[in-house]
Amino acid sequence: MIRLFVPQPLSKDAGIAPTQEQSRYLVQVMRLSVGAEILVFNGSDGEWRASLVDAGKRGCLLKAEEQTRPQVTTPDLDLIVAMVKRGRVETIVEKAAELGARRVRLTTTRRTNVDYMKLARLDAIAMEAAEQTGRMDVPEIVDPEKLDKILDGWDETRRLVFCDEGGDARPAIEALAGTGAPAAILIGPEGGFAPEERERLRSLPFVTPVSLGPRILRADTAAISAMTLWQAAAGDWRA
Repeated sequence: MIRLFVPQPLSKDAGIAPTQEQSRYLVQVMRLSVGAEILVFNGSDGEWRASLVDAGKRGCLLKAEEQTRPQVTTPDLDLIVAMVKRGRVETIVEKAAELGARRVRLTTTRRTNVDYMKLARLDAIAMEAAEQTGRMDVPEIVDPEKLDKILDGWDETRRLVFCDEGGDARPAIEALAGTGAPAAILIGPEGGFAPEERERLRSLPFVTPVSLGPRILRADTAAISAMTLWQAAAGDWRA
């Protein structure tokens, strides 16, 4: 069944007005007619079965019928990734949504060579991935910040998992066994972290350096690998 993320509050008999793009998808692409049922969620009121009650050229209207699942939260996991080429960042955002990250925070580092990203495009990718994977919320995409600024304002109750290419960190599967939510995973840029960045990260008490193996991974591969290992060791894959 089709799932849609909607911003409106959800309750019995609540009216739901999809966006023009969502309406076009439901009526013109999927050719749904009045009476058709879909699933909707908003990140706070659970998942609801809704029926299509009006389908016009200018939009459509849904009505919430019954809750199919109560609201559940994803693990409090951030993914912090240095900006790389657009296509790879889009892949990272999509996979972060699929793998249960609650936030994706973009960062710039000494060796970052990309300084602009269309956040609206990333938001749309995250929403579509959430709809398709059955998760009950959409990960937040946070505006880019310099790594130094992120570290300066860090909440030390959140463990920062630093994917270190230096070769002398503990294997991730071992190091992550003692971590838990809230946590964050840090992925560097093409070319890796500068020596001074690596030195600072390894000096901070809230940072856990981890190794992702003997090979140098691209940013998207590293992000997927690290999130997979974290979910298996400390996240909701253990349930």
